[in-house]
Amino acid sequence: MTQCGLLTGSNKPVPLRSVSVTVLIRGFVADVGCELLYRNDEQGPVEAVFVFPVDAEAAVYAFQARLGGACIQAQLREKKQARELYGDALAGGQSSFLLQQEGAGGDVFSCSLGNLPPGEEAALTLRYVCELPLEPDGAARYVLPAVLRPRYTPHGWDREDVTQGVPRVPQGELPYTLSLSATLQSPHGIDRVLSNCSLTPLSHTAGNRTSAQVSLAETPLWGRDVELLVYYVEPHKPSAVLEAGLPGAEPGSLMGDPAVMVTLLPSLPEAVPGQSSAGEFIFLLDRSGSMECRMDRRDGSPQRIDSAKETLVLLLKSLPLGCYFNIYSFGSRFESFYPQSVAYTQKTMSKSLQRVQQLQADLGGTEILAPLQAIYRSPCRDGHPRQLFVFTDGEVGNTEDIIAEVQRHQGAHRCFSFGIGEGASTALVKGIARAAGGSAEFIMGQDRMQPKALKSLKRALQPSGTGILLCWDLPPEMEVALVGQGPEPPDTAVGGLTLQYRIQDQTYKETLQFPLQPQDGDRLPIHRLAAKSLLLELEGAVNTGSEGDRHRALETSLSSGVVCSLTAYVGVDTERMQPVQGPLVRWDIPLAEFDLMAGHSLYGAPQIFAHTRMVVVEHTNHLYKQLPPPKCLAWLCRLSDFIWGSSRHEGSESCKHSAPPGTAPQEERAREEYLLLRLVSLQNADGSWDLDSRLATALGVSKTDARGRMPSKDVSPSVWATVLAVVWLHGRAAGLRDEWELLEAKAVGWVRGQAGPRLSECLEAANTLLGCTVGPAVFRL
Repeated sequence: MTQCGLLTGSNKPVPLRSVSVTVLIRGFVADVGCELLYRNDEQGPVEAVFVFPVDAEAAVYAFQARLGGACIQAQLREKKQARELYGDALAGGQSSFLLQQEGAGGDVFSCSLGNLPPGEEAALTLRYVCELPLEPDGAARYVLPAVLRPRYTPHGWDREDVTQGVPRVPQGELPYTLSLSATLQSPHGIDRVLSNCSLTPLSHTAGNRTSAQVSLAETPLWGRDVELLVYYVEPHKPSAVLEAGLPGAEPGSLMGDPAVMVTLLPSLPEAVPGQSSAGEFIFLLDRSGSMECRMDRRDGSPQRIDSAKETLVLLLKSLPLGCYFNIYSFGSRFESFYPQSVAYTQKTMSKSLQRVQQLQADLGGTEILAPLQAIYRSPCRDGHPRQLFVFTDGEVGNTEDIIAEVQRHQGAHRCFSFGIGEGASTALVKGIARAAGGSAEFIMGQDRMQPKALKSLKRALQPSGTGILLCWDLPPEMEVALVGQGPEPPDTAVGGLTLQYRIQDQTYKETLQFPLQPQDGDRLPIHRLAAKSLLLELEGAVNTGSEGDRHRALETSLSSGVVCSLTAYVGVDTERMQPVQGPLVRWDIPLAEFDLMAGHSLYGAPQIFAHTRMVVVEHTNHLYKQLPPPKCLAWLCRLSDFIWGSSRHEGSESCKHSAPPGTAPQEERAREEYLLLRLVSLQNADGSWDLDSRLATALGVSKTDARGRMPSKDVSPSVWATVLAVVWLHGRAAGLRDEWELLEAKAVGWVRGQAGPRLSECLEAANTLLGCTVGPAVFRL
């Protein structure tokens, strides 16, 4: 039989024609609409089922269909009831549609369109809102997930996994297309937009550059996520967005009261190694087979396991002397370097570095629960807070079990998680970090793993804040309380808040004032984010069997319109007078195959405060210094493996700015990364370097000069060597500062305790030998 309509390479019809995405980005919040356009070119009615990824912290809040000229709004119902309504409609010959979260993880959804008559089209539109993370270089990062890999099924796990049944076709054979357009708004001005896909020129729609538009210039491959990096003129400026409540909602309820989202940037002091040797640092590394994938599709791109190993080298070199550490790795089974954490010494560091170099992606599957349980069985050390770092590219079926295990031990540790590669489960990576008060990072394509891991280590090393107070300054007739309703504020009313906290012996205070007039719009993104934040907390308790939390989660979902694991959207076409005739044929919409060896593309939760008049969502980011854009080159140990080119495209006339192989800037950057790794590998656990031929080679000087230029016989060779290394870092590897500043601070602390009055003389001699101009402030002189 001849097939008509859209076909895959295997001659299978696909009723999905296109996916059109519109994004409204206001500051650090994205409101997203996704339209799925279907057409039935078969002889009888069809049911189309599309399974797709969604960020686990996104709040899906609306679903509608356009069928035969009629627009039908879906209703949010308890999931069992929604499925029954959908099934009854199918049995009765009515066109219907269903949107539901698959499982408890929250990062996989399915959309079903049933009884689409032959020759007709239907457009299904879902809406969601998500908070955007602040990247180290000041960008707001939006990612449209497009990669859904099959979840690994752990041994003995017998629950259903919808990702296993999704049909796959080779890359480039998916017959439906993807388009995306974005509207950007910020009172602080929009500077530029970068992407891993080609963009149209950025078009500013306001003279003061506070609004702009940009779109994809061409249809991207479905085998990679779509990333937008939005750079604002003042990305680190505190802000507040006020939103009116939902008309008709009960006053005093989550949706009935106004809500304000506040972005604060606390002035956290830099972590300085040597201030404290307290801490137990446990690194858990994924060694499943998929870690052999390359970080992106470029020839010569490093494998994920190699990038992770290089990151472990930096982390080990940056630990403070006197702490405790251990390294676990997992696949179908798990291993640990030591039976329990050991003291960080020169001997244990050197032994661990040798074992790190031997690690391979050769342990099979992704059984992450067992090593976590082994870690938690190991007793914590008094006076050494436990910090857990988890590196994985995995997607597992038992995500909720893993998150629950981490949450059971939340009072005994913090968890910092890293999702490697596109398709890494946001439910898993964000869930374990949220459960144990840490942070989550994602490394995709040409992102460098090293700076993101070191950023998390800095957070782990920072002293804890105490005496945290949040004070509100509101008009006399308004208050922030749990229930109740106050009068409307006058047009000129201004609110304010003060955040005060204490770190060690210093008190910090952050203040912000904002107008009490709500922004325009009826989508209520701030309310939806508040509801999602509450649902994430409640659903975690539901998994432990709390019936009260289950009832509250269901009530919150239904009142806010935000989907959770207990609810689903369902719509039925009641306008069509005659039932759809003919046997119903189901088609599962295919996704792109996952190429293990090629890899993928070229490239914190809100807290709800008590309220009456307002629901308050606090979005707090760490204070980051302005840094260059993330490096696009992988850091390899061999010069022959240098990688060329950049694949981030800017929304401007010259949007493609990749460099050909062999160009001087690319070659120099790759060489800088290689030389840095070589120098770092020679550092001792106490922060010092030894004066030998290996160091001279790393510094680019002769062994004779390295020894002969020592300013005085009174200076020990190790002090002179360490001063040389620190000067080299500042003079020759300044662009990689975020990767070496912790180990450099350890070195400076060691030198200051050993050099005595000769330190200034050593610095001057080191600058002369290396041709640098590093100032005395580096050594706190």
